[in-house]
This record gives sequence, structure tokens and C-alpha cells, in this order.
Amino acid sequence: MITRPTLDFLAELKANNNREWFDASRPRYQQAAADFFDTVARFIQVLASYDPDIAKVMPDPKSCIMRIYRDVRFSKDKTPYKTGLFAYVSAGGRKGPLAGYYLHLEPGASFAGGGLYMPEAPVLARTRAAIDSRFDEWSAIVTTPDLLATFPDGVLPSGATKRAPKGFDESNPAIRYLRFKGYCTQRFFSDAEVLSRDFTDRLGECCRAVMPMVAFLNDAINSDMF
Repeated sequence: MITRPTLDFLAELKANNNREWFDASRPRYQQAAADFFDTVARFIQVLASYDPDIAKVMPDPKSCIMRIYRDVRFSKDKTPYKTGLFAYVSAGGRKGPLAGYYLHLEPGASFAGGGLYMPEAPVLARTRAAIDSRFDEWSAIVTTPDLLATFPDGVLPSGATKRAPKGFDESNPAIRYLRFKGYCTQRFFSDAEVLSRDFTDRLGECCRAVMPMVAFLNDAINSDMF
């Protein structure tokens, strides 16, 4: 489970984002990383209890967790470390093309959800085609009471086009979603919720609500891909 020292470490890292401080605090980072690994491992177990695709592959928690080191080669921001811990659980792997579930841990800004973030063009084309041809099904999924109760903002775009994408008309009933460049949901958790003993159960309830959307997206991707 997540402990107070883990949140304290991340808060202090944000205020001391430099190699000297990090090196001096490495034992604290290692403990925070162990806490997060344990939480992600439990998260995967909960996901596998209702998502058959996750149960089939049972991802290694280590392969789902992003590195804390930032890639600063092409960034004006040269701070070397991310100030939160992030994991992405998908049947296709963290770097694969499939939709999945995610957990971001950061003091005062922790969140979880499910979806497909900024996919490559061929994958996005498949999801748009599926939403267009199966819009009644998609609409029913993304407006269910369970999803909207968990994610009041509904499905959010990870970027969007200003005009209708090529091949679609502005009058298309699905045009709102066809403009999206990705499909995400987001539910924030307070630090008190993160530190609670039932946090992974809450994560499971959160992601269970978005599982039908994840399944729809992956069915669209897999139909032409594998």
C-alpha cells in the first residue's frame, strides 16, 4: 500500500528536483518505488478479477511502471525527475497499442482511469471507424450511469482536431468523438484516499466502470491488427 513517507518523498522531490538531492535521498526513493510496485501488483490482481484480457496476460508490474527519470533531450525544462509515479496496465503492454488502465501517484494530484492516450495514426483510424459504424453502441457505453458516476466529466480527449477528420462530415452524429485524438477518463483521489487500506479496491471500482469502453476500443484495434 501507499504510505505517508512515499507521498512526503514525492512532495520533497518536487521542491528539490536535482540530482544531488535525489542521490542523497535514494533510499527514500527506493522505498517509495517499492510501495508503488506493491500497489500496482495489487491493482493488476484486481483488474484481472473482472477484465479477462488482463487476466489472460497478467502483466508484470515492473513492465507497467514508468521510469522516474525524465527525457530532457528535446525539452526546455531540464529538471531530471518526474514528480509523480505512473503505471499503465494493458493487455498489449505498456508500450503497446491497446487501451488500458492507468494510475498516477502525486501528492494532491493522484488520479486513475482508463482509455487510449494519443494513439498512432493507424490505431486512431481504427477506433474512429468503429465509433462511426457502431455509434449507438459507443454512445450507450460512454453514457452509462456507472461510468458517469465514477467519471463525471465523461470521456475526455487527449487532443482533438478543430475540424472533422478526413473522411467524416461535420453532420455525423458521432462527430464530437471523431474529432478526438484519444479517449481518456480521469478520477482524482485525495491523499487520504490514497493512504487508505482499501485504495486498490477503490481503484478497481473506478476502472471497472470504464472497462466496457476499454473493451470497445481494443476490439476496434484488434479487428484489423492481429
